[in-house]
Amino acid sequence: MRVRVLYFASLRDAAGRDEETLEVTVTSLAQLYDDARERYGFAFPRERLRVAIDGAFSNWDAALRDGAEIAFMPPVSGG
Repeated sequence: MRVRVLYFASLRDAAGRDEETLEVTVTSLAQLYDDARERYGFAFPRERLRVAIDGAFSNWDAALRDGAEIAFMPPVSGG
């Protein structure tokens, strides 16, 4: 299955990109993030992030579907 993954803030910096399209065999958002975390060395555990599918916030055990757009958003601080 193919998904588009968007990275924000420090995740974007760590990945060196703001998005990518991936062919994946994982079936959940949690697995998708765990794979990205291992690949890019993300500092945040998924419990500290927000995740969205196709523009709507979701929970980590949501199933992936072909063509989905997934966004990983770490906590941010303002000032």
